[in-house]
Amino acid sequence: MTILNFLSFIFSMVKTDTPNIKLPEDVATLQQMVVQLLADVDDLNKQLAYFKRYVFGRRSEKLDPSQLILFEALGAQAQEPPQETSVAAATAKKRNANHKGRRLLPADLPRERIEHHPPKEQLICPDCGQAKQIIGEEVTEQLDYVPASFVVRQHVRYKYACKICQENVSIANLPAFPIEKGRPGSGLLAHILTSKYADHLPLHRLEGIFARHGIDIQRSTLCDWVAACAELLSPIVGELKRQILQSQKIHTDDTPVPVQTKERNKTRNGYLWAYVDDSSNVVFDYTSTRSRDGPIEFLGDYAGFVQADAYQGYDKLFSEGKCTEVGCWAHARRKFFDAKETDPRRAYQMLALIGQLYDVERQAKEDGLDAAGIKKLRQECSRPILSEIKSCLDSWSKEVLPKSPIGKAIGYDRAQWVALNRYVDNGILSIDNNLVERVLRMVVIGRKNWLFAGSDNGGKRAAIIYSLVASCKSCSIDPFLYLRDVIDRVSSHPAKRISELIPSNWKALQKSFAKLD
Repeated sequence: MTILNFLSFIFSMVKTDTPNIKLPEDVATLQQMVVQLLADVDDLNKQLAYFKRYVFGRRSEKLDPSQLILFEALGAQAQEPPQETSVAAATAKKRNANHKGRRLLPADLPRERIEHHPPKEQLICPDCGQAKQIIGEEVTEQLDYVPASFVVRQHVRYKYACKICQENVSIANLPAFPIEKGRPGSGLLAHILTSKYADHLPLHRLEGIFARHGIDIQRSTLCDWVAACAELLSPIVGELKRQILQSQKIHTDDTPVPVQTKERNKTRNGYLWAYVDDSSNVVFDYTSTRSRDGPIEFLGDYAGFVQADAYQGYDKLFSEGKCTEVGCWAHARRKFFDAKETDPRRAYQMLALIGQLYDVERQAKEDGLDAAGIKKLRQECSRPILSEIKSCLDSWSKEVLPKSPIGKAIGYDRAQWVALNRYVDNGILSIDNNLVERVLRMVVIGRKNWLFAGSDNGGKRAAIIYSLVASCKSCSIDPFLYLRDVIDRVSSHPAKRISELIPSNWKALQKSFAKLD
């Protein structure tokens, strides 16, 4: 609907004697109504454009570099976009510079040597007729795969008795099993947990995989084993939570998880909240709703920095709690990216400015700066950019409709301005909350495969296992090796030394053991 058509519609309403519509006679009031209705129509048009792009368009937030060049000067005359050939050439040059040839296969993989000799007729020298001798060899490595296999471990306990009395029988005690009176070994349990929570294989698929090996394990049995493992491993996750709450900063975010209802044919949303500290420790917490009680209960009296999005559930935590809010520039940027089709001039200019903030972060990473160096660099380079961003936001807020996509993006940044600036004053803080979003990605991929949790208890068990798997990935640990070891040890491990079993400390212990060997 164009503005002229809309105004004609309004005037037609005024002229008609519709009994159900009574318009005020005050001109100023009518003008205000027209302005508000125009804003609503404009907002609906912008929403329609956004949802069209969301459903049918590209979802990536990457931008054409030639578009951002228009705003690099930010106040100076716009530069001409680079030629397509020069961009392609630069990309190819960068790709060639980064190419380091074929990667070597891991040295710890077992090698099977297959020897090949030339045909017999080539082993005689054609010049002198003497037999040729081996002078060397060339080795070509081929990566192959041997299907995983099951093994049955027989725990044989010999019985002893007195030959004369035929009494006083002695027999060795069984070692502690991961599941009391259960048949699965630690390797099988670790494989099940890793397959579901790291490789996103639902238990019904594992049931089919095991059946191909001739092993009949029902899905209900697999569920029981997962539950037993979650209970066994929960003290380690409790220690992870304790250490996270002692760190200087915590990243947090949440994602919904469908949970089966009692009717069994419907699902509702539960929520997994991820909490990540600066030492590669990750803890997931499950809640049945997305109320503010979840993060408030988890964080309690935590007095450090909490980096999160602008979810209202955190407001009470920041207003009444002891922790300090840190904003996320990735969220701020995303809102301007969503507005680029409806207000390209302002959106691209802001995206270019935010891009400069990220350039500073890349420079700090490339230079390997410590926290003090990062703070100094941000004060020198990021502060002026933030001042320019603030000037744009204040100016544009007077020129755009608040409910338009660009108006909402501007409103978000202005409301979050103090939190968005906080990272500049402390080198340990991050510019965004992407760290925890990467952690949550494993849950997002997983739920596309296992679809839903069977109950709230299932969600809590998933939180326990995800905590350990995500912590392993953060520490570059193979989750299977870690889980197989701690499942064997946790039941007999001293409670006062439980911190040794969290992934980051476990990795350090493995390295020290390797040096002793």
